[in-house]
Amino acid sequence: MPGSCHDVTCLRQSSLWKRMHSQQQHLLFDRGHYLLGDSGYTSGERLVAAFRNAGGDKDKTDFNTCIAHVRIANEHCIGILKSRWNSLKEVRTQLKNRAENQYLVRWVRCCILLHNFLNRRRDDWTEADGPIEVEVESEVQIPDPPTPPLDECAMIARGRRRRLEVQSECLAYMRNGNGH
Repeated sequence: MPGSCHDVTCLRQSSLWKRMHSQQQHLLFDRGHYLLGDSGYTSGERLVAAFRNAGGDKDKTDFNTCIAHVRIANEHCIGILKSRWNSLKEVRTQLKNRAENQYLVRWVRCCILLHNFLNRRRDDWTEADGPIEVEVESEVQIPDPPTPPLDECAMIARGRRRRLEVQSECLAYMRNGNGH
């Protein structure tokens, strides 16, 4: 998808979205697990989004703050990854076709895998230290499972219920002195 596409559009076009709404979603998520999204997303069974307008509601504001803390931690992880791999700071290529996009995805995955490998070894090697030769096996292609038609209204209703469940758990956790 071009960089100008909204995140929600990209997600809805992805194989992740299809799998999240298929009979195989148990392969992606353990019971009680879900993705967190900002207020641009619509909550679903496996995606819990922040409230668009908290409207002065303390519970909604606290829940959005809780989600924001997770997002900040995620941004810090990306910053650490970019500090080790300078090539991720600015991708100097235009994605004109699917092959170029797949190449870029493989590049990012390699950086992540090497980063994790070096972290486990407690090695502070960076990309600036010099080249490293890595043999990469060809990627196994997993066919997308058949996607059943989604009833949009039912999906939104399930999403709202799921968000309220997660909100309740989050607020209880915070109010018991465990959160910020």
